[in-house]
Amino acid sequence: MTLTKQLSAILPPDEEAMRASKTRWDSIAKPLGSLGKLETEITRIAGLTGSAEVDLSRRAVLIFCADNGVVAQGVTQSGSEVTATVSENFTRGAASVCAMARAAHTEVYPVDIGIAREMDAPGLIDRKIRFGTADMTEGPAMTREEAIRAIQTGIDLVGELKAQGVRIIATGEMGIGNTTTSSAVVSVLLDKPVETVTGRGAGLDSAGLRRKIAAIRRAVESNRPDPSDPIDVLSKVGGLDIAGIAGAFLGGAIHRVPVVVDGFISGTAALVALRLCPAAKCAVFASHVSAEPAGRMVLDAIGLSPMITADMCLGEGTGAVSLFPLLDMGLAVYREMRTFDAANIETYTYFED
Repeated sequence: MTLTKQLSAILPPDEEAMRASKTRWDSIAKPLGSLGKLETEITRIAGLTGSAEVDLSRRAVLIFCADNGVVAQGVTQSGSEVTATVSENFTRGAASVCAMARAAHTEVYPVDIGIAREMDAPGLIDRKIRFGTADMTEGPAMTREEAIRAIQTGIDLVGELKAQGVRIIATGEMGIGNTTTSSAVVSVLLDKPVETVTGRGAGLDSAGLRRKIAAIRRAVESNRPDPSDPIDVLSKVGGLDIAGIAGAFLGGAIHRVPVVVDGFISGTAALVALRLCPAAKCAVFASHVSAEPAGRMVLDAIGLSPMITADMCLGEGTGAVSLFPLLDMGLAVYREMRTFDAANIETYTYFED
């Protein structure tokens, strides 16, 4: 089935399941709506999955790993070899997100979608599209066909995880240079000046930041990506990790699995996904707001607000995984608390001003 046909088959949220979830929340012996986003997000999950019996007991973080040719322009503090090293660490449980995932009872699935060398790491899912992207300052980062294949990879992986019993997915990434590609994509899609959406990434000094901004400008000016065509933007100035994550969000809507936005790079992928298919928003859930300059800008653009504000910008899926314990606590109340009737308390009522 083509990507267009898959996206056209996405269904809206199940209104009956959402009403049942809302009714359950409103019956619990506590002030109405007092758990805020814990209530609304669980109700959104009910609408997506089609059941008010929300089950998030098995969860995963899907980490897309890829290299970016623009690193040759001196836009990063470390070299591309770090992408492979950290990707291998994911398979050993030796990265930051792995420690957080263990605490949150989350399985870690790292994916080689475009690491710039051959990998021999048991546990690393091999879906390599190409050995890193080209330097976008010298031409398109990848072909349109490669971008579509990367998107389809993300869609397919969500379907595979759902078939294995996974009920919610956090998105993560690993790719030296990917705040540069994300800033380029956001600059084009949101029609914002490059300097407004570009930050220091993993610790650039001022000279490095100037090189980064200049490289993005050259890439945008030379490639002339079409802001009305998200795949064109992705292929010319994006990255394979961004494309894979965008596919994961679309896959969430297709396969009815909630998929969680991590930080700036993941948020950029969500922006791409929703520009391709606005109906996919039903599957996209925001975790935190990145400390990157355009972190909140991207969330505002896709119409979602974060549940966590902690000035995080590590990536890897760390912010997205942080959401799971919060959802667990919300679900504990949703499932275990007594109703107004059972507690012999007069039912609260909504009042309008």
